[in-house]
Amino acid sequence: MKNITITTNYRIPEKAEVAKEAARRFIECGAMMILPTYAKGIFDEGPSVKFVPPERMYDNIDLVVVVGGDGTVLEAARRAAPKGIPILGINKGRLGYMTSLEVDELDMIPWIMNGEYYFDIRSMLDIELRHNGKPLYMSCALNDAVVSNGSIAKIVDMQLKADDKIVGNYRADGLIVSTPSGSTAYSLAAGGPVMSPNVKAICVTPICSHSFRDRPIVFSDESVIEIYNVCDREPYLYLSIDGRINIRIMRNQSVRIAKSQKTAKLIRIKDHNFYAELCNKLSAL
Repeated sequence: MKNITITTNYRIPEKAEVAKEAARRFIECGAMMILPTYAKGIFDEGPSVKFVPPERMYDNIDLVVVVGGDGTVLEAARRAAPKGIPILGINKGRLGYMTSLEVDELDMIPWIMNGEYYFDIRSMLDIELRHNGKPLYMSCALNDAVVSNGSIAKIVDMQLKADDKIVGNYRADGLIVSTPSGSTAYSLAAGGPVMSPNVKAICVTPICSHSFRDRPIVFSDESVIEIYNVCDREPYLYLSIDGRINIRIMRNQSVRIAKSQKTAKLIRIKDHNFYAELCNKLSAL
C-alpha cells in the first residue's frame, strides 16, 4: 500500500492528534499521505505529504484510514466501496464495532504495510427512492435504511413488499432495513436480532409498531425489499441512509432496497471474534 488518506473530524483536537500520529507511522513505513486541504496546519508538510481538495481524497488511494467511530466508518464506506478501497478503522468513538485498532495499538501499523492483515468483507445495500417504478435518487448503505416520520414521533402507515409480494401493512414509527453489520445498530435498539456479519440476510425491523403481531423478519439477501408510503395523514415520510442522509418520500412513492454488488473491505490485523467483541462493547454501555 502506497497512497493512504486519513479521514476524521479534524476539528476535534484528540482525533486530529491520533490522525497525525498514524500518518507519521505510515510515512516511516514508506507511505505517501494524501490529505484534505482543510487539514493543513495539523500535519508536518514534507515530500511524503500531499494535500488535495476534499472531493479528490479518494482518487488513486490504496487505503482509507478512519479515525473515529462507526459513523465515520459508514461515511467512508459509501465513498470507498464503489472504488474497492479498503478501510482501516482506528477507534476514537464510543463503540467502534467496525474499527480494527484502538488508539494504543498504532504500533501495529507496520504490520499493514508488510501485508500482515486480512479483509473482513461486509455486505452493503443499494437503495432507490422511486416514483411509478422510476428511480429518483440512488445511494448505498453499509448499515441500514430507515423509513420513518423523521424527528416527529408520530405513527405512520407503510406497506412492505418482498420480491413483489405483500408482506404486510405497518402502522409504526418506522421500518429499519439492515445488513448483518447494521443488525448491531439501530435495528438492535428496536428489538431486532443480532446477525453475524457473514450471514447472507437482510432484516426488516419495525420501530414501535402499533400491532403485537409485527415482529422483525429476516429475509434472504437475494430478496428485493420495497417500502411504500401509503400514509394519508402526513404529507411525506423520510428515508434515512446510515443515519447520515435524509430524503423525503412523498405519498405513493416507494423505497427499493436490495443487496449491492459493492462491499465494504475492512482491514483486520488481530483475531476478530465477533461474538466476544459484541459482548464487550455492549457491556461497556
